[in-house]
Amino acid sequence: MIKYLVPMIIFVMLTGLFLSGLHKGDPTVVPSPLIGKPVPAFVLPRLDDVQANLTDQDLKGKVVLLNVWGSYCIPCRQEHPLFMELAKQKVVAIYGLNYADVRTDALDWLKQLGNPFVMSAFDEERRVSIDFGVYGVPETYVIDKDGIIRYKKVGVISEELLAETILPLIEELKKQM
Repeated sequence: MIKYLVPMIIFVMLTGLFLSGLHKGDPTVVPSPLIGKPVPAFVLPRLDDVQANLTDQDLKGKVVLLNVWGSYCIPCRQEHPLFMELAKQKVVAIYGLNYADVRTDALDWLKQLGNPFVMSAFDEERRVSIDFGVYGVPETYVIDKDGIIRYKKVGVISEELLAETILPLIEELKKQM
């Protein structure tokens, strides 16, 4: 009897350990070592003007939302109307980081769907995206007035997440100005 009981106990314990690992929360909330740290220094050409640049300095002095996106990205299309509405309401300055895209495709995409971005950088070679720890698109960051990353979301921004987490954080950071 005991020779069957010990393997059964081990099996139950391993199963419990496995199941507890499956329920560790939202898989799109990826811990980032950049939370609480300054935006990585960068200089990238603007998507709409190859003669002009977007830099980390452009993200300072105000609370901003930085959205990493691509014209090939179906989930980016899904969240885009939320960014258009935010831009229309002037709730927060939204900047874009166009990731591994074709410039003409990205410009056509914005022309078709609307452009919520104050400016969008063109990261064709993904170098700056790597510095941000980008896993893929979309990703969104909330950055405070000092250029400190305060929040990172991997995946689509939903209306619920926007209302319950992101907008309250933006309002809190604006009060600290």
